[in-house]
Amino acid sequence: MTDPHDISRSPRVILLTGPSGAGKSRLSARSGLPVMRLDDFYKEAGDPTLPMLPHGTGVDWDSARSWDAEAAVAAVQELCVKGRTTVPLYDISLSARVGTETLDLDGARLFIAEGIFAADIVARCRELDLLADAICLRGRPTTTFRRRLLRDLREGRKSPPFLLRRGWRLMRSEGAIVQRHRALGAHPCGRDEAAERIRLLSAAGEARTAR
Repeated sequence: MTDPHDISRSPRVILLTGPSGAGKSRLSARSGLPVMRLDDFYKEAGDPTLPMLPHGTGVDWDSARSWDAEAAVAAVQELCVKGRTTVPLYDISLSARVGTETLDLDGARLFIAEGIFAADIVARCRELDLLADAICLRGRPTTTFRRRLLRDLREGRKSPPFLLRRGWRLMRSEGAIVQRHRALGAHPCGRDEAAERIRLLSAAGEARTAR
């Protein structure tokens, strides 16, 4: 994490990652900071570069190769440099982009970019001097499984059988997912510690703006 007392005058990003269903969107919304939804940078169905599940049973949407990291980094960089960028709107149930929207920092010195592949751009954001912190939100796999399944069923993201199979697979691999995010540079922690790290950086950014 960037020293909260050394927040740059230029906007910086807090990358928030973690297993699907870990609570990233809820924590981001409660932070009071602008939020970029990195899951909106998924590739669309039919893209020839999409990775497939074993035995050709469908697209592996949990592989980072199903996601456009280059476009995500470009949007993060533009938001840091210009304070505004255009981001896609993605409908997971359709596996397609359905529009765009403008994300404006409105003077904020920090923003959160959250998504299951956020750790994959930690190194690039650090190289570009855009990174304030990288956090991997973790919890109990059984709790994550329940939260994820209820959300996905409520939103009709995919068919119930697909969601059950995916949820079981992700629950069994959750420890490996967190370890991968750690190896990519994200700090694994629970909700309270993550919220405190975000609060400290946000308070430092506000103090710097007030000077």
